[in-house]
Amino acid sequence: MKCGIVGLPNVGKSTLFNCLSNAKAQSANYPFCTIEPNLGTVSVPDPRLNVLESLVKPERVLPAVVEIVDIAGLVKGASKGEGLGNQFLANIRECEAIIHVLRCFENGNIVHVEGSVDPIRDKEIIDIELQLKDIETLTKAAEKAKKFIKSGKKEDIQKYETLKSILEFVESGRNAREFETDDLTKPIIDEIHLLTKKPILYVCNIDENSIKAGNPWIEKVEEMAKKEGAEVIALAAQIEADINELETYEERQLFLDELGLEEPGVNRLIRKAYELLKLQTYFTAGVKEVRAWTIEKGWTAPQAAGVIHTDFEKGFIRAEVIKYDDFVNYGSEAKVKEAGKLSVEGKEYVVQDGDIIHFRFNV
Repeated sequence: MKCGIVGLPNVGKSTLFNCLSNAKAQSANYPFCTIEPNLGTVSVPDPRLNVLESLVKPERVLPAVVEIVDIAGLVKGASKGEGLGNQFLANIRECEAIIHVLRCFENGNIVHVEGSVDPIRDKEIIDIELQLKDIETLTKAAEKAKKFIKSGKKEDIQKYETLKSILEFVESGRNAREFETDDLTKPIIDEIHLLTKKPILYVCNIDENSIKAGNPWIEKVEEMAKKEGAEVIALAAQIEADINELETYEERQLFLDELGLEEPGVNRLIRKAYELLKLQTYFTAGVKEVRAWTIEKGWTAPQAAGVIHTDFEKGFIRAEVIKYDDFVNYGSEAKVKEAGKLSVEGKEYVVQDGDIIHFRFNV
């Protein structure tokens, strides 16, 4: 499950990516600096791990991770192959969610590909290119589906009517994620993997002066995102890069205190990316290791077990589950058991975020 960072050239994508992943992607003041997509595996900040570590005192602690892809900057005409358009669109298709970086700061030393700062215009440029590609995809799919409606089958007619409706919707300048679906139409639309259907998080890249006070561009982006039902995060990518360069936790904390921040903005961004992908965490906790495991929301206990090892899923017998709050409250697995707070769950159990689980299996 990957999140792709997109935006026009020179809005701060690669700087932000470097902060997220420490992968040190090249970052420079000219368009198309990022040509091949950079992939970073990012640890998900989770204070619960620190609490479990203090209680269990394991030999090591392993956080959950999420994959972030830094994709080449897009320009007008991408849907027709302009710039690195075809490559950009192919890279975005391979991601499950989008982090859209918008430039919300003035800086005469950093050129803007459109000549001025206007995050709403920039957002619309990318929207239009993605919509044009979706229109192309939907037109082909609708033409193919139309051939089957002669059969008179209800499902064939439903498919054609659904594709025709969403095609008209996207042609009107709307993104597919805003199109209302139901149990019949959702599977039809999901199977064609539309670019504008992917969940999105808008990131306002701001300057240091706007960290506390904000600025009018952020307000415009928030107003726009509210209409779409999307979320917005504002952070200063260059400041995040400066924080990243500091050697010790104490130095970073001092810097954050001076800025009036509780934590780096990238921490919030990583957690939001995790949520955007509809991911959640369960834990295993023992003296050898405390570990956060990543699963999709709605997964059952055997599916969650399979993340550790396929044998755990194949030979699943039961899951011994402790709620995180109970573990913290009682302080140890033994005391949780004494209090009767450990539950034994079967194959139908849907794992909840924060569950601490021990799997029993037999292969």
